[in-house]
Amino acid sequence: MPDTHADYRLSQLDQLEAESIHIFREVAAEFEKPVLMFSGGKDSIVMLRLAEKAFYPAKIPFPMLQVDTGLDFPEVLQTRDNWVNRLGVNIVVASIDDAIANGVVVDDGKTSRNRLQIGTLLNAIEENGFTAAFGGGRRDEEKARAKERVYSHRDEFGQWDPKNQRPELWNLYNGRLHEGEHMRIFPISNWTELDVWSYIAREGIEIPSIYFSHQRRVFERGGMLMTETPLNPCKDGEVAEERTVRFRTCGDITLTGCVESTASTVEEIIEEIAVARVTERGATRGDDKFSEAAMEDRKKEGYF
Repeated sequence: MPDTHADYRLSQLDQLEAESIHIFREVAAEFEKPVLMFSGGKDSIVMLRLAEKAFYPAKIPFPMLQVDTGLDFPEVLQTRDNWVNRLGVNIVVASIDDAIANGVVVDDGKTSRNRLQIGTLLNAIEENGFTAAFGGGRRDEEKARAKERVYSHRDEFGQWDPKNQRPELWNLYNGRLHEGEHMRIFPISNWTELDVWSYIAREGIEIPSIYFSHQRRVFERGGMLMTETPLNPCKDGEVAEERTVRFRTCGDITLTGCVESTASTVEEIIEEIAVARVTERGATRGDDKFSEAAMEDRKKEGYF
């Protein structure tokens, strides 16, 4: 006789999706004014898709927040605009150039735009009164993120204390805040890079074209292949040449490296990621190579 029992077991992706959607709904119900921090990269786009599913058929009940470094890849900005137009979600753009002009942060000519994001972000959170900010950090990316909670408390100065984190037993989250404090929320904290790409494949999610193999003029700097642009010219001794590359992560164009790759489809990227032994941040983000604790130091100051 045929088996008439329904199989209610969830796949790994279904379990991760359910957990993330639960977190989105909890935050929307618990916090007065949440916001989704959006970089235009694959992780924040997956978060946007999860938020869309969490509240469907209603619109996403909170805005997006992007810190504009002025050094973003054009393909990333185009994809961002496509998502905003399709979902009809509000977006707050915090510009580093405006922050410099208004004296919020100081450009001394030595500090990278990546680090100037910290003051710009904290100012935007304070000005808009956001009490919770969703981020796309994952524990598999980097050791500082590996020890961060799903609900990550920030004090009145926007700072994170890794030695004073709240327990999260049985997926119970403590969202209590004092005046001036806020919470960073990481709904895809338990996902891996492979999970993210598998979800992109399953859901048919639009992502920036630079994630796929293409021809680009690049040069080698600090062990990474960097894009040659007027924003990021070659220095003495550096030689640009055209190679077949793709990006594993999106960030500041002057600090984000690419990898040589012929993977031109999501399926080919999944095959490539499945055998990778270095995380995307470890392989291609110059801002994480300044020191062993570069990410943790920035997070303590208020970074994403």
